Amino acid sequence: MTEPRTALVTGAAGFIGYHLCVRLLEDGWRVIGLDALTDYYDVALKERRQSMLLQSQGFSAVNERIETPGVLHDLMDAHRPDAVIHLAAQAGVRYSIEAPESYVEANLIGTFRLLEAMRAFPPAHSLLASTSSVYGANTEMPYAETAKADTQMSFYAATKKANEAMAHSYAHLYDLPVTMFRFFTVYGPWGRPDMALFKFTKAILEGDAIEVYNHGDMRRDFTYVTDLVDGIVRLIDSAPVRPDTPDDIAEGDSLSPVAPYRVVNIGNSEPVPLLEFIEAIEDATGRTAEKIMMDMQPGDVPATWADARLLQALTGYRPRTQVRDGVARFVAWYRDYYRV
Repeated sequence: MTEPRTALVTGAAGFIGYHLCVRLLEDGWRVIGLDALTDYYDVALKERRQSMLLQSQGFSAVNERIETPGVLHDLMDAHRPDAVIHLAAQAGVRYSIEAPESYVEANLIGTFRLLEAMRAFPPAHSLLASTSSVYGANTEMPYAETAKADTQMSFYAATKKANEAMAHSYAHLYDLPVTMFRFFTVYGPWGRPDMALFKFTKAILEGDAIEVYNHGDMRRDFTYVTDLVDGIVRLIDSAPVRPDTPDDIAEGDSLSPVAPYRVVNIGNSEPVPLLEFIEAIEDATGRTAEKIMMDMQPGDVPATWADARLLQALTGYRPRTQVRDGVARFVAWYRDYYRV
């Protein structure tokens, strides 16, 4: 029998990290899950996710901060993972206005520590999370990976764009195959309490009003969490290769002309109006939301829309879960988890 492949997943007890680890374990991987279990949101939710992962013999948990010197270096040395999937980050557009230094520590210093560790012990492929927020003030949609993205609207987005630049330099200098995946408004069971779906569902079920920004004139390319995970897993075996010449790069491919580095959108490519999203929650809960119309929040953008053709070209896959189906699954999970 062949030895199982090993993956290092940072942010393993997070929303996306949990679902990714479940999928990798189901596929026979050995998973090293690193997470700091920070209190940005309810730690009990993270602990519950981690406890479920620990029921698998193939999963090992490491509770440390990625920015702590030596942590990632020692993990890479000890386990020599075949793949690294880097999800750990300080998330949230609005919180980056309140506490920017935490984004410097986790997103900039933490990612630097990872890049240094991978330089010392190179994996076959590293996949690092970015975000649709890097497209910022771009108005040409759908967002294509080859479009210029230099107008970030929040400090969170700026740190993620910096991660992309940092990773490109390491890919070029040290021939490290890197894929940056930009995800679009991920939602689903075990989701984050600071995200709109969680907040809206909680408020509606408790009879409280919800705040609707930009007076509801917003669209999001909502991506169901297991669709995102499918995209990530399929990309693991599609590591970029440094091209011999720029002419070797296919049209629409974001492959770097000087490095084994690529950016890939993972999104439904189907923007949904915010008010339609709220209607889906109302239908799933069986209740009507009381809406307080608000102005646009600082750092936010009115719309996102993924061009998912590159993901499909590389993997033959594209997300397909419809919002009403995904929202219904989340509400069912929420009712069960919180006994409401």
